[in-house]
Amino acid sequence: MPRLVLASQSPARLATLKSAGVTPEVVVSGVDEEKVLADATERFGELDPADAVLVLAQAKAEEVASRLERARDNTEADAPDAPDDVIVVGCDSMLEFDGTVVGKPADAAAARERWRAMRGGKGVLHSGHWVVDLRDDEAGGTGGTLGSTSSTTVWFADIEDDEIDAYVATGEPLHVAGAFTIDGLGGPYVERIEGDHHGVVGISLPLLRELLGELGVPWRTLRTPAAPGRRRT
Repeated sequence: MPRLVLASQSPARLATLKSAGVTPEVVVSGVDEEKVLADATERFGELDPADAVLVLAQAKAEEVASRLERARDNTEADAPDAPDDVIVVGCDSMLEFDGTVVGKPADAAAARERWRAMRGGKGVLHSGHWVVDLRDDEAGGTGGTLGSTSSTTVWFADIEDDEIDAYVATGEPLHVAGAFTIDGLGGPYVERIEGDHHGVVGISLPLLRELLGELGVPWRTLRTPAAPGRRRT
């Protein structure tokens, strides 16, 4: 059974994977996102949001994969352990609203301003995914590395200022791209979406399944043994 390493500190991404029966190891990358984007822009020109999140996801996955490879080669004493059956996945998300890329708000005032602009409107949440196959030959490794972006259109409720103030006061909008969640306190303020709701959370399970399939890894092989399915009553 392959081991999945999540190159992200996002609790929402981890919870999404766990809810699908997959319990990854978390190894947070040390990527300087601003530098990565600046370097990519210098090389390729201005990036659209779907490409920008993919560049960042790739950088995060490859940085963690490089650390794990050094650990496996015993060239870095303080690096994390690196089994021979690991696949690394890196992710990054951005909200595109009115042609502008929106990340995490700098402070509460910025979050309130953001929501006053977004309410009653719609945006596109882009989540980049990149996977790196570190498995050795005996574990079925391909040495492959590939990625793609999930883009989901989000319609926001036309809420009053006091509702915005109360939501911002919870602190949640300050920690997420676009200043909202769909799986947390911000859920009531998202009227509808078009696309994969997992992608809005930050990791698209269908897209990840497809990428792993390209590496010859069926999704079922990642599930924790005897993980129970959810029942509806």
